[in-house]
Amino acid sequence: MIKEGVRNMNTVKKIICKVLIFLFIGTIIIISVGPLLWVLFSSFKTNKEILSGSLGLPAAFNFDNYADALKIAPIPQFYLNSIIVAVAATVLNVFLLSMAAYVIARFQWKGKTFFRLLFSVGLLIPGAALLQPLYQTMIAMGLYDSLIGLILVYIAFGLPTTIYVMSSYFMTIPKELEESAYLDGSGFFKTFSLIVIPIAKPALGTAAVLEFLVAWNEFQFALTLTASNSNRTLPIALYYFKSQFASDYGAMFAATMVVIIPSIVVFILLQKQVTEGLVSGAVKG
Repeated sequence: MIKEGVRNMNTVKKIICKVLIFLFIGTIIIISVGPLLWVLFSSFKTNKEILSGSLGLPAAFNFDNYADALKIAPIPQFYLNSIIVAVAATVLNVFLLSMAAYVIARFQWKGKTFFRLLFSVGLLIPGAALLQPLYQTMIAMGLYDSLIGLILVYIAFGLPTTIYVMSSYFMTIPKELEESAYLDGSGFFKTFSLIVIPIAKPALGTAAVLEFLVAWNEFQFALTLTASNSNRTLPIALYYFKSQFASDYGAMFAATMVVIIPSIVVFILLQKQVTEGLVSGAVKG
């Protein structure tokens, strides 16, 4: 009887634990997906439906709001600018900083710890604190209101994260692989490009996704460091609906979906690499 009672208690505890886990995961899903679904459904509603009741499905799914959003803001031009800036910043960030991270992870030299700490400190500096000095620097360099200026800013802004992710992952790669390549006559750059980089694909994917999301979704720098529509990026399109067309909520929600869909798609496609890079890099990072 005692053993049976203990078994029943254990069964009850397991059921309670499963219920609590289910409730916790369900709450996280609702908090994460709920706002996205709300914006998606609202993008198909009329202003009357949105103001009368924010919850619920639209009476009819139509794409008039999306057409209006394209008329109100120069979204196609902003889209092209965002693609150029995000892709260029991501490629250059990963290409340049992967080499820097490899040197930090593999070689011993004076000041190594200081430099890695210096890069990590960048994670603690809020972006708003950099607006004024960056604004003055861009004007002094003649890069204000240019895509090149934004690309350089986003490369630098993603430097701490890329260095941390890449160097942590490089530390998990056995040195014997590189030593064997050196013994076979392979040089430094050949070993790095043909041996190390293919192994570090998860970390490269992680760094690339994080950098792309920063460059695609960033608003403060894009608004402060650009002035003309020919050089502004997609998040600035939402500024049009707030400042000039605040009453057209349906078009604003439609523009919001246009802005966030690419970043969601990129993360979904590369989430496996992101997870592998973060988990593997945490072993020795």
